[in-house]
Amino acid sequence: MGALMNPEHRWPIPPPGGWTADDLDTLPNLPPHTELIDASLIFVSPQTRFHMRAVNFFTWQLMDQQPPGLEVFREFTIDIDRHNRPEPDVIVVDESAVGDLDQTRLPAQSVRLAIEVVSPESVGRDRGVKPVKYAEAGILHFWRVENKDGRAVVYVFEREPSTGAYTSTGIFHDRLKVSVPFPIDLDLTAITPERQRPE
Repeated sequence: MGALMNPEHRWPIPPPGGWTADDLDTLPNLPPHTELIDASLIFVSPQTRFHMRAVNFFTWQLMDQQPPGLEVFREFTIDIDRHNRPEPDVIVVDESAVGDLDQTRLPAQSVRLAIEVVSPESVGRDRGVKPVKYAEAGILHFWRVENKDGRAVVYVFEREPSTGAYTSTGIFHDRLKVSVPFPIDLDLTAITPERQRPE
């Protein structure tokens, strides 16, 4: 579908029924990292240093610890359904779902772990909306990372099969060590070195 533009502000005008997952690949001039949630376009604010450091940390650490058959992506959209194509900060996916270098999204069914690093403007989505979407899509593991007084805190969730919802399996402050979705051992203090923490 061709994008309708508001001539005054040059923002896309949603069609009847809202946007679809396919529209993210064809709409012109979208800001980087635009997401689709419930058929609405979500634009993100500039990231903080904490967000950047946390996303970098989890990307590189998980790449280092991932077993064969899995691949780590940062800031890459996933298809949940026709009207939901969010962009988790970090995902671990089955290698079999990875296509060619022109691929712009991955099926939610291939995601083993989704990670969201909370920003001030994304608190509601990262604590409420996105975990529900991820659980309903069958993503078994979800981590939410928050900045608590200059230190990273990771809230770890696992999908409970009888309810299809996430249940908390731990809150980690200085060190995160889990056995699923694969053995992972992380020094969370490396995200915010001592000299960079507020007094």
